[in-house]
Amino acid sequence: MSKGTKPHIEQRINALRSVFNEERIEAFIIPGTDPHLSEYVAPHWKSREWISGFTGSAGCVVVTRQEAGLWTDSRYFLQAAEELEGTPITLYKEMLPGTPTISTFLAERIPAGSCVGIDGSTFSAEAVWTLQKELSCHGISIKGVDDPLQTLWTGRPPMPEAPACNHEMRYAGKGSEEKIKEIRRAMRKYEADTLLLSALDEIAWTLNLRGEDVHCNPVVVSYLLIETEEAHLFIDPRKLTEEVALCLRKYGVKTHAYEEITGFLGRLAGRSVLLNPARTNYAIYSAISAADNRIVHAASPVCELKAIRNDCEIEGVRRAMQRDGVALVRFLIWLEKTIPDGNETERSVERKLREFRMQHPMYRGDSFDTIAGYKAHGAIVHYKATPETDSKLSPDGFLLLDSGAQYPDGTTDITRTIALGRLTDEERTDYTLVLKGHIALAMAEFPTGTRGAQLDVLARMPLWKHHMNYLHGTGHGVGHFLNVHEGPQSIRMNENPTVLQPGMVTSNEPGIYKTGSHGIRIENLTLVVPAGEGMFGEYLRFETLTLCPICTKGIREELLTEEESGWLRTYHRTVYDRLAPELTKEEREWLIRYCR
Repeated sequence: MSKGTKPHIEQRINALRSVFNEERIEAFIIPGTDPHLSEYVAPHWKSREWISGFTGSAGCVVVTRQEAGLWTDSRYFLQAAEELEGTPITLYKEMLPGTPTISTFLAERIPAGSCVGIDGSTFSAEAVWTLQKELSCHGISIKGVDDPLQTLWTGRPPMPEAPACNHEMRYAGKGSEEKIKEIRRAMRKYEADTLLLSALDEIAWTLNLRGEDVHCNPVVVSYLLIETEEAHLFIDPRKLTEEVALCLRKYGVKTHAYEEITGFLGRLAGRSVLLNPARTNYAIYSAISAADNRIVHAASPVCELKAIRNDCEIEGVRRAMQRDGVALVRFLIWLEKTIPDGNETERSVERKLREFRMQHPMYRGDSFDTIAGYKAHGAIVHYKATPETDSKLSPDGFLLLDSGAQYPDGTTDITRTIALGRLTDEERTDYTLVLKGHIALAMAEFPTGTRGAQLDVLARMPLWKHHMNYLHGTGHGVGHFLNVHEGPQSIRMNENPTVLQPGMVTSNEPGIYKTGSHGIRIENLTLVVPAGEGMFGEYLRFETLTLCPICTKGIREELLTEEESGWLRTYHRTVYDRLAPELTKEEREWLIRYCR
């Protein structure tokens, strides 16, 4: 064994290699997704985690006859290094100089004329085409094979079986019939008579359905085909309660077994099928006959329709932020009182925060697994405390706490970096620079047509001036009682053609991470709203939705401008005004002191 401490991982890799000869392949690639190309997946599809032990939400494992590697992004560099220790898998850090692409890695290790195996249901059609193009230059081809883990993975969890439920109109604000009409109008722009939806959040939004198939993401495993006169939902029939089935019939949606999607698509003829090859898996895409149908490649119209909140959804998320803020304030009061005792740990504060949120009857669970990273663990961007890593908290240094909740009227996502006591000058400087970046983006006003990539620099500039940076995005879209990460909008250095529009909810979360020392991130959710007319047209701005005080103990006041200090005072006044009616007298007094 290469490293010896995790023999089960090496045994699994060797078991996978045992099928190479039978399949006539020289390598196999396992991404961390499912047939719907989801970021977070049901246990049944956690194949990459099973083969490698790496639990992050982004990453891809490549196994050749002699080597194995994991490619992941900067959010998971430290986590992956820890989780891969003791395995024969090498970590490859994406976007860093000297890191080979998967295609380059394979071209250097397997001979021309050989094949690389994939399970086509877990790769987008676009990803397969790109990989084929890159490998064909080296005489290497891609071969689709049936998922070998179906037989190799002993005790593999079954497909999700939880029943679906209807998302009530008082929260959705728009009925499924109206949504489908809007979608059909959008389809006509592409002269398409059929739309294939694979993304689970898009299907859930369209049909006003919610479920429990994916941890923290209230979606239902299914496919949806919308035609000009009818629609077809492919779903495990056990998920269809009488109430859900009745609503679907009312909407004109016919239901079929989940596994019938491939055969149904194969029988289509004379259609103009609209789909997004970046969000449709290769096996499903390949089931549609290009000879008998016109396939239109375009982003799903549902993606943008879903991203622009209606008035009911906007009011709902404001209510969700208010009740979430009350829970967070009560948690912060508890944390301040208990830290001096020295009995709390990362995992205990995670549990306590959930307890405070659970006190409200509308709480439906976390929107993602809480990240509670103390001191050096805060530098692990998507850290998850385990019994082995669980650090005890003491009255010094920073606790980075990234958490969120699901409510029927909104999804929350908030990060606070909390000073537990004594801080170094370096920590206070870093904290203040991150805060300056957060405030700069929060105060931005910009003309209509602006993209997130054009605003990203605002959050980074205070750090860049000190030759520091972070490699994750500054902002992501957030679903409405759906996935905590949703598009199409984003705020990041990478170019994204989607423009920011009124009604879009986006995070604002700059950070800084210093390995072995500390991590800092400050995150609020924002709503794009009109800012009035100006030169050459209308202007937009961000309304901060999150209602929770920002820790002031780490701030170096001399580094803030008067405008920045004024923004913070105004924000804290808003937090107090919105939360005070729900707080006790003692809690209100604490909140006033904490915001100073």
